[in-house]
Amino acid sequence: MKKYFLFALLGIFSFGALASCDDRSNDVVNQQDNDTYSVVLDINGTNFIKNSSNQYTISRNFTTPLYNTDVVLIYRKAGTGTDGSPVWQSIPRTVYLSDGRELDYDFDFTKNDIQIYADGNYDVSTTPEYLNNQTFRVVLVPTSQGSKNADVNYTDYNSVIKFFNIDDTKVENL
Repeated sequence: MKKYFLFALLGIFSFGALASCDDRSNDVVNQQDNDTYSVVLDINGTNFIKNSSNQYTISRNFTTPLYNTDVVLIYRKAGTGTDGSPVWQSIPRTVYLSDGRELDYDFDFTKNDIQIYADGNYDVSTTPEYLNNQTFRVVLVPTSQGSKNADVNYTDYNSVIKFFNIDDTKVENL
């Protein structure tokens, strides 16, 4: 009985040693983006344009393509605080107006560009104050294993700036 126990123990040990060997010759190596740094871009005082699909959009191209691991966050300037600092609201966002009207801001992005949309459950052209002279802040952040599950509130502009240690005094125009 002791021999069987010894052989079983040896087998378990051998299996564990083999399983822990690291042969990466057949593995696909994950490329981690270590060159990206967080960037803050502004779209200042711009108007939504009605396209051929009757959608109101703002389109911008990036000067250099994003890495596949980059994420785009967009905030709309909704006003100013009592100290004069901008109030940033993350989009997508629904603005609730009187009479049950709702205006939605949304966006999408590729590695080359972004598109911001304004739409609603009414004719949004009747509220030009939500379509004209709009300012958006675009924040490009890299994703990594450490930040995927990080305790950061992406809807809060100041939390994002603090977490990614972004100097938002150096804003570029897009």
